[in-house]
Amino acid sequence: MMRVNYFVLTLFFLILSSSIDARVLHSEKSLYRNILVQEKSGKRCMVFGRMSRNPTLQTCMYTKKPEQLVFSYTKYLLAGFTQIKQTPKSILVIGLGGGTLPMHLERLYPGTKIDSVEIDPAVVAVAKRWFNYKESDNQKAHTVDGRVFVKRQKLKNIQYDVIILDAFNGDYIPEHMMTVEYFSELKSLLSPEGLLIANTFSTNKLFDHESTTYQKVFGDFYYLHSDLSGNRIIYANLKQINRYESFAETQKLKDELGKIGVDFYKFNALITNKVDWDTDARLLTDQFSPANLLKF
Repeated sequence: MMRVNYFVLTLFFLILSSSIDARVLHSEKSLYRNILVQEKSGKRCMVFGRMSRNPTLQTCMYTKKPEQLVFSYTKYLLAGFTQIKQTPKSILVIGLGGGTLPMHLERLYPGTKIDSVEIDPAVVAVAKRWFNYKESDNQKAHTVDGRVFVKRQKLKNIQYDVIILDAFNGDYIPEHMMTVEYFSELKSLLSPEGLLIANTFSTNKLFDHESTTYQKVFGDFYYLHSDLSGNRIIYANLKQINRYESFAETQKLKDELGKIGVDFYKFNALITNKVDWDTDARLLTDQFSPANLLKF
């Protein structure tokens, strides 16, 4: 007979005090966090629990149309793939959530090798049970810290055509994964024409520091501020936008992405490389990464 942890259930219901009508499908306390799956108005979401009236949604999907993207930032992450020259042979996704990104990428690029990295095995299990996430011969989930994985791949001289940094611990990106040293390690894994796409926030006290850190490692970079979600998507190691617009492969990809809700008019209108941060802000390093003090 399954034992019920009433403390955990009580915690989750407190977290959802602002949306009490949501139906709780699953809850557990993993080694790293409290995990909740809730469903409301035809939308299923994974929540990393915390004592807050505004819980952090990690992944959402429409139960009747799971192929459609829910979050605007996810659409912009995928839109970045139109900025690479040809079909990527290998993709690294750091941060699994419900597995939305790797599953969509496998449908777009069925022959591409996709490595997803997630530190919490409970998140992988929840993604498989509740969000249709499936591994395959080309698409694997690695349960390991994102920085450890990158170091190991670097020792093997592995390279990726695209790296997506989408790792969140419930509040923000883990501090050891937003430093000069880590970005340098990520850059070493990129192929010569490779692209790094990172999901960050548009407004917080880390904004200036994070921006100067990306600029230090990758030089000038493109980004956009999501018009709905408050996310900032960074496209690093990108020298020019829309230079492959005339390619038949690019047009085919845009057509496929359009079917799942990617609006390229908005993408082109929002993406820029204009410096909108304090360029004198101190770099984040392994010795100076006070994310706990500068989060919000």
